[in-house]
Amino acid sequence: METLDHLLFGFQVVFQPLTLFACFVGVLIGTLVGVLPGLGPVAAISILLPATFHAPPVASIIMLAGIYYGAMYGGSTTSILVNIPGEAASVVTCLDGYQMACRGRAGVALGISAFGSFIAGTIGVVGLTFLAPPLAAMALRFGPPEYFAVMVLGLTVLTFLAGGSMIKSLMMACVGIIIGNIGLDFITSQPRFTFGTDILLDGVGLVPLVMGLFGISEVLLNIEESLTTRKVFETRLKGILPNLQDWKESIWPILRGSVLGFFLGILPGGGAVISSFVSYGMERKLSKHPEEFGKGAIAGVAGPESANNSATAGAFIPLLTLGLPSNAVMAILLGALMIYDTPPGPRLVSLRPDIFWGIISSMYIGNAMLLIFNLPLIGLWVKILRVPYPVLFPLILLFCLIGVYSLNNKTSEIGLMLLFGVLGYLMKKFKFDGAPLILAMVLGPLMDKSLRQALLMSGGSIGIFFESTICFILFSIIVVLLVLPLIPFVGRFRKRVGEAEEQA
Repeated sequence: METLDHLLFGFQVVFQPLTLFACFVGVLIGTLVGVLPGLGPVAAISILLPATFHAPPVASIIMLAGIYYGAMYGGSTTSILVNIPGEAASVVTCLDGYQMACRGRAGVALGISAFGSFIAGTIGVVGLTFLAPPLAAMALRFGPPEYFAVMVLGLTVLTFLAGGSMIKSLMMACVGIIIGNIGLDFITSQPRFTFGTDILLDGVGLVPLVMGLFGISEVLLNIEESLTTRKVFETRLKGILPNLQDWKESIWPILRGSVLGFFLGILPGGGAVISSFVSYGMERKLSKHPEEFGKGAIAGVAGPESANNSATAGAFIPLLTLGLPSNAVMAILLGALMIYDTPPGPRLVSLRPDIFWGIISSMYIGNAMLLIFNLPLIGLWVKILRVPYPVLFPLILLFCLIGVYSLNNKTSEIGLMLLFGVLGYLMKKFKFDGAPLILAMVLGPLMDKSLRQALLMSGGSIGIFFESTICFILFSIIVVLLVLPLIPFVGRFRKRVGEAEEQA
């Protein structure tokens, strides 16, 4: 009953006019971002982050969260109608969704995708509602050694699950830690990694880094792509509602994908991409007609789309309970909480219950908004798909420049953003994953603080990290994860994940 009381408090927070409007704007922008190939929620949240700094923290975080799970809805639209995944998690949807469109069933594919996403999103939020509070209470027992071990584990798991070379992922994590610790030492106030430059004394801001690394680089990368002409399948609203046979073939894939995606979403680095792949493979194994997959099987749309939506709810559990981001989007949200002077981690529940329960409650409302507004707006999304990129990308670039300058009115931050934009472009060209870098950049200062606090507690002895059973278990898992890529089938799985993200 106590959880339900807190949930009702969260609904009171969300039903404030400004907060409700922020939720609507977030899911609407998220859907738009998912529809437009080449953007994605990481770039969109990075670009829009400066626009939230003058709004209340509750409304800002709810809007940014809405962009994240709203993008999962929109990504299916391009996968089905254009055979281009709008978001990495929608790569699998192309396999059967586009084939359904070619067979004249685009409306049914869009409909089951929307309903499956709503059901899965709701199941995921219910799981978040009842699992997050007890986990946060347990995390209050963690001290500096345990926090350090958890953060190292988070970085290790993310580099393990990131596509491509694990060595490259570890390199990016190391670069992120260095960037995160640029500026004045929080204990001695001595400059670190500033190279005598006054601009870096305050450190590297999160906003210039993420806007450059994910926003500017996407513009530069997509300029090379020839995506100005696309064959779009026109769809009418009357063909969107699935019939009873469609529901019979889809309901169990939706339920299985919902549960699977939620628990995979909790894992650092797991998230929507892996859950959609695993769901598709599971449905193909369980199907009585596996030969239909890849030729327009509705279960091949319902399962993965449900899995990637429930995974977004699961991803909020480590963020809200431990202050540990499980992917790049969660890392940006963690950075936003820190910018809003909000304590991340288990203290969030007790010190800012309006944010904690407001986020959870807003996801119930946001999922309902996505279902209600997305089906009638499919015709609008089809028209937006025809917007030429030579018009779209200069506007994104202009918005980035205005957004980063408006923070502190410093031209130096524009220079940093452009520098990271070029860096992000080169990283993508040479197959370096940006997620470990941004996660390490956010966690780096927190890891440094936890490490030094633990060493101060022990008088400089590293034995404190092995006195705790929790630390011993976590470090054992880290060692196992570093060895696993040497196993052939594990390496092949990581390669498939990397290829899925590259296709998006």
